[in-house]
Order: sequence, then structure tokens, then C-alpha cells
Amino acid sequence: MFPPNLRQTLARTGSAIALTAGAILSTVSPTAAAEGDTLLFLAEDVPSGLDIDGPSIAIPTTQLGMVQLLEPLIAYEYFDEPNEDGVLMPDFTKPVGRLLESWDYDPETLVWTLHLRKGVLSCAGNEFTADDMMYTYARALNVGSAVPNAWFLLNMSGVKGFTQEVFSPDEDVAKEARILGDGIRKIDDYTIEVEQVEANPLLLVNMAVTISQGVLDSKVMEENATEDDPWAYDYANNVNLPSFGPYCLESWTKNDEIRFKANPNYYRGVAPIETAIIKKVPQGGNRISILRSGQAQLIQGMTPNQYDSLRKMPGIKVSGVTGNEGLFGVMNFATPPFDNIKLRQAIAYAMPYERIINVGYSGQAKQWESVIPETYPGYTPYEPGYSYDPEKAKELLAEAGYPNGEGLEEFAEQFKLTYVAEKETTLGPVVNQIRTALNEIGIPVTLDPIPQTQYGDRQIVKKDLAFGLNDQEKPIGVDAGYAMQLFFVSAEAGGLNNMMNYKNPELDEQWSVARVEGDMDKREEILSDMQTTLMEDVAWLPIVTFKTQWAHSDKLSGLSWNPSNSLLLYDLHY
Repeated sequence: MFPPNLRQTLARTGSAIALTAGAILSTVSPTAAAEGDTLLFLAEDVPSGLDIDGPSIAIPTTQLGMVQLLEPLIAYEYFDEPNEDGVLMPDFTKPVGRLLESWDYDPETLVWTLHLRKGVLSCAGNEFTADDMMYTYARALNVGSAVPNAWFLLNMSGVKGFTQEVFSPDEDVAKEARILGDGIRKIDDYTIEVEQVEANPLLLVNMAVTISQGVLDSKVMEENATEDDPWAYDYANNVNLPSFGPYCLESWTKNDEIRFKANPNYYRGVAPIETAIIKKVPQGGNRISILRSGQAQLIQGMTPNQYDSLRKMPGIKVSGVTGNEGLFGVMNFATPPFDNIKLRQAIAYAMPYERIINVGYSGQAKQWESVIPETYPGYTPYEPGYSYDPEKAKELLAEAGYPNGEGLEEFAEQFKLTYVAEKETTLGPVVNQIRTALNEIGIPVTLDPIPQTQYGDRQIVKKDLAFGLNDQEKPIGVDAGYAMQLFFVSAEAGGLNNMMNYKNPELDEQWSVARVEGDMDKREEILSDMQTTLMEDVAWLPIVTFKTQWAHSDKLSGLSWNPSNSLLLYDLHY
């Protein structure tokens, strides 16, 4: 039987949702949850793919699934005390080995020697060795899937052999460049050497980015390769991501749920929670009702008002962290009229920042004044900054050639403000404030919610979103330079997720200097100048930063934050 409050909620939301929620409640018994061997985690979606280089890599719920299966090469120690909400916080000055037991660096030869941890077993029972590392690196260099994500981090790190030639239009050149050479060398079963072509501080930072540098179980991958798919991209994206992490994939129904079982072979000890289920429940009200019923123990993706209400409910706790999440606007430089800097600046001054903070985030956000998270080293706020100034916006609109918006009517298709439909609860009030404010100065904005998977494909693969709103992108590598190459450097200069097709040769040149600058003060100065340029160009339009939060049973402890904003279920316990 459903609890009364849940039954009433489901009755109001229609039979389709009622059936979905009924299925949710049948997945876990209250007794099992109370005994602490099962977790039901309700989210706005579940992974649509799992491959490291797959088309959904930028989607947060995809990353949430991946981090449970993958094991990082290195991680960071937690501070001794959690934050005020009880969340364990990483100390980014203290890297610790995970799959790597230790590492050495020779600044003369630019060679890193990686000592692999012995006795690590995958979900399939295969021992982790240098062969798995070599396979994973060779696969990264192949760049054969939708997004060259793993290659990108190794290229960014200056690893020998990971060059732009892999994308050469000359097929022979590209084929040769995709063969793993002597830049990565197997010394013995538990030792690897990685050689850089230039001194570069990002290799160690990037080895902690689990979703890009997680190591695959080569035996399982090779068993599932085919003649048409020798690197098993389809298997990894649609069936399983075999690795050495704390959980194993038990079952996965796309658009519905994904189930994990604790890896019995996990070298750090079996996870306290044996079975973890992430279930899609699109409606925030349903997630709340099921959490209150006691059938679910953890939910995410609520509005600030909803989290405030949950704080007052018995048996429920809200935990959060001010980390790296922000809301920004995307205007595509390859799509007129957004190639006009005056128009972009007009929109920056027409943005109703305070209304968005108060209406969309209930006052629990603040204006974002740069293109990297303010919690990251090297953050530089833009001076004098953008503010809501409709008169200045109108002046800039006229300078752009569109006085009072005249002439923009022919760009109706381009002024569809695209955002993730599954986030309507959170983003709906925001996009309505933006539409109203821009309409008031003559910019003909309409709203265009689309499914998360479609948004991710258009953002990271097709890069054809003309005008978008994004609250899910963040640099997972904790470094301003990482963000620069990931989002703002041109594709020709090594950029990966430059979703707005921004190209600035001077910025590319600045990054080419900063990426190899050994003097950290000089490097930070260059990165600061780059942030100023990006703000002046309105490469992104940063709007607000906000707190990352979860609501959960007050019996559940061990929440920990990492820069992917994906909870590590291994840390959780009752």
C-alpha cells in the first residue's frame, strides 16, 4: 500500500506517473532500507550512456553513473572535518594514490613513472595491471567515439603522442597519429612511464578526473569488441563500463533506472551499501513524496524553495556545498546575429540578475562574475562587471544595428532560448524572467525546452545551439587553465567543449604560453588576463552561482563532494 500522502500525490499527477512511482516503490522493501544494505536514489534522469568518450559525457546523470563504476588513478584526501552540512570536502593540495600506489617525476626528462597498485581486482575478477593502462591509453588515442574526451585530457597534459594530428583530414596522417607510440611505455606489469613533450602542471590534476581518466578492464572490453567496433564503444556506452571501481553494474534500463551491486573484489573494502539504485522520477514533487514516505533515501535536483521546505520535515536532512555550479547563457558565435559583440553585450546588460536570484533561486544564489568557479584557484572577477541596466542595453542594441530590436524579427529561430526540459522545475522561473527582460528591450526571445539527451548532443557534439541556458557544465579539473582549454580555446588549438564556437587567436596564443609556464605567478597572471578577455567578449554570459544540494534520510551519512558534483555512493552508510 502507498502511504496516504504519496497516494494523493500520485492521484493528482495522472496514471502514467502513478505507474512509474508504483514501480519505484516496489523496488525496495522498507526492511531492507532500514537494515542499510540498499539505497534508493531518485534523480531527474539516469545515465543515457556510459562510455568515457560517448555523446552523453557532459550530462550530470551520466557522470553520476560513471563515477560509481570507475576508479581514479589518484584522488584527494578529505579534510578532517566535514563542512557545516556534514559533507566531506576534498583538500586539493593533498593528492593520494588510488589505482596508482605512487608516482615519480623527473623534471629533466619530463617523465612520470607511475607505480600501479597490486592486488586490485575488477568486477569480473581480473587483476589490474599495466596492460589495462596501455589499453585505456591506446583507446583514448584512437578518438573513435563521439567525443575525444580521454584524448583531450592527455593532450592538455602535454603527453607525447597525443597531438592534433589524430584529426588530420589526411587519412594516412590521422591513422599513423592514432597509434600509441613510445610516449607511454610499459616497464613491467605494475609500472608505466608517461613522457611529456613540455613541462606541464596539469597531468597530475587531470589524473584525478575519474570520468576521463578512469581505467577500463581491458579483458572484458576486448571480449566485447567486434570487427566493426574494435574498441567496444557500443558495449561501453550501452551495456556496461567494466572497471575496478567500488560498484558493478547489475542492470540498466535507459530512461528508467540503473542498479549497482557492491564490487566484492574492491581493494578498499566492500561498500557499506550493497545495492544502490538510481531511479528516474522527473517530477520534483514526486521525488519529495517518495522520500518522505521512507521508500527512497536520497534525492537531488530540487529547487531552493523545495530544499528549504525539506529542511523542516522530520526524518529528512538537506546537505550541500558551495562548489562549482553556475548558470550561464550561451550565444553561438557561428550563428548570426550572435556573432555581433555589441548584441552579446546588450544581452549581458539586459539580464535581470537580481530577479533571477530572487525568483529562480529564492535568494540562494549570487551573481557570477567570471567564467570559472569562484571557489577555484585563479578565479578573477570581471571589473567593472555586468549589471542589469536596460538603458545601456538599448544603447548597445542600437550600436549593434538593431535599435529597439528592429531587424531582429528575422532571427526568430535563433532567439529560441534552449534549455533542458527535465529541469523545468528549476529553470522554468529563470527562463521566464530572461524572456520578459529581453522582450522589454526589443529582443524577441521565445522558450525552447528540449530533452536532456538532445541538449547534450547538440551542445557537445553538434555545437549548434544558437541561444542556450546551461546550469550543468563545470570544469572537473580544479584549475583555471583546465577550464580554458576545455571550454574556450578553439578546436584548432586543442579545445574540446567549445559549445559556442568561440575563436580568438590571441586567447589561443595566451593559452599556448600559460600551459607550459613553470612560474605559477606568471601563469596565474596570464589566466587572469584570459578571463577578462572572455568576459569582455561575452564568450559565455555567467549569470549566477548556486549551492549544490541533496535531500536524504537523516539516517544516511557520509556524503562527500567532488568536482563532478556526483555523490560517491561508496562513501555513504547508514
